[in-house]
Amino acid sequence: TAGPTQEAIDPVRFISNHSTGRMGYEIAGAARRRGAKVTLVTGKTALTPPDGVTVVPVVSAQEMFDAVTSRASEQEMIIKCAAVADYRPETSAQDKIKKKDGELTLHLSRTQDILAYLGSHKRERQVLCGFSMETKDLLENSRAKLEKKGADLIAANSLKDEGAGFGTATNRVTFLTRNRTEPLPLMGKDAVADALLDRLLALYQEKQ
Repeated sequence: TAGPTQEAIDPVRFISNHSTGRMGYEIAGAARRRGAKVTLVTGKTALTPPDGVTVVPVVSAQEMFDAVTSRASEQEMIIKCAAVADYRPETSAQDKIKKKDGELTLHLSRTQDILAYLGSHKRERQVLCGFSMETKDLLENSRAKLEKKGADLIAANSLKDEGAGFGTATNRVTFLTRNRTEPLPLMGKDAVADALLDRLLALYQEKQ
């Protein structure tokens, strides 16, 4: 998965984030170049999908949940790189909300946790990878996510690291598995994609 989700407030406005989708698209392209049959479930981005990849466009977190979970059982490896909204408006207005005097309160509800669902429904030999973006306590929060969600590997990065995060050509990630913590130097996102696939293929081979 790649890119952001958009959670509608009304026909004009939505809640989203700064994800450009670049990291996920780099992973999809790298996997395809290695000969994989790739399905890319993507939120709205300005990017052109890699050649030879099956593209499933979505907008909201619920659409991404449905697209991913309906296809999950067919996949040998799932890489969840999208920046999925954790919350959505409880109701979406049918017409544009007009500006009035005073404050406006927006009530939010949780979206479904795609990675947790995949972890609890993972096939015996399936490899599951998630991404974790943090602004503090990177390793502690990311390792907790690895264990709680049932993932095999978490690729963690900090928004506060120079050259990492949204909208950059580079990234600085740490790979976490149950028995290993592996920090990588600042690299191009294409190089990060290849390094990640190397680690995931090794985990896949261990499971076979």
